[in-house]
Amino acid sequence: MRDPLVRRIPVLLLILTALSVLPLGAVDADFQVSVEVGEDLLEHPVDGRLLLLIGTDPDEEPRFQIGWGVGSGQIFGVDVEDLEAGEPVVFDETVFGWPTRSLDDLPAGEYRVQALLHRYDTFERSDGHVLQLPASWKAGQRWNREPGNLYSEPKTAEIDPNAGGELSIVLDREIPPTEPPEDTKYVRHVRIKSELLSEFWGRDFYLGAHVLVPRGFDEHPEARYPLMIFHGHYPEDFGGFRTEPPDPDLECEYSERFDVECYNRIQQEEAYAFYQKWISDDFPRF
Repeated sequence: MRDPLVRRIPVLLLILTALSVLPLGAVDADFQVSVEVGEDLLEHPVDGRLLLLIGTDPDEEPRFQIGWGVGSGQIFGVDVEDLEAGEPVVFDETVFGWPTRSLDDLPAGEYRVQALLHRYDTFERSDGHVLQLPASWKAGQRWNREPGNLYSEPKTAEIDPNAGGELSIVLDREIPPTEPPEDTKYVRHVRIKSELLSEFWGRDFYLGAHVLVPRGFDEHPEARYPLMIFHGHYPEDFGGFRTEPPDPDLECEYSERFDVECYNRIQQEEAYAFYQKWISDDFPRF
């Protein structure tokens, strides 16, 4: 019968070999980022997801440089519970990130750096479950624009993980409430409380809609019209409809997504053309 130690030797050799090929600095990286909330921004401890955002575009805040594609800025995130003002949260090589996995793997260079706290609320549901979730405060779960979220002013920093060091960030700002869109002659906005959702989630829930009304709607209050519904993803207002001619001084902008020159001008032209059709004599009223 073979000695148990002899049988373990190949396994030990495999582990030692794996450790020997780890890149330098992968275990004992010294570079880290410390984030805390400013003293005057929190009245009580909060829960949420704390995000460290790193971008290369000097003209745009890092929170707006995060996307799905290969050109996305860098993002790291940690969950926080009962976080108090002045309490530091450390981002080091162990914190998971995207598209780069770790701070240790970030190429050395000059970056724009920012932090943001995506705040969570406690939901006591009617089915007995108590959940911590990011509540929507009229920004459609867009964490980089959600009112009440805390964030820092972007700063420019030289980052070289191999050189070590620490970067300190203070969340010193709060995203303000959004302004509801105003009603116009053709676009109305409705908000309806959902009794079923409110009962289930343990707080008031509302359904909203942007309604494009036909020509003559106000002049004929007794009329009834067919209803067409388009379910988008939390649009700020009714889009693609413009009662003013295209802006003659509009500066052309190229759309990388659609590979089209002057895409913004095309949008205005088409939106105005839709308005002209909408109020024409032979266009259906709905």
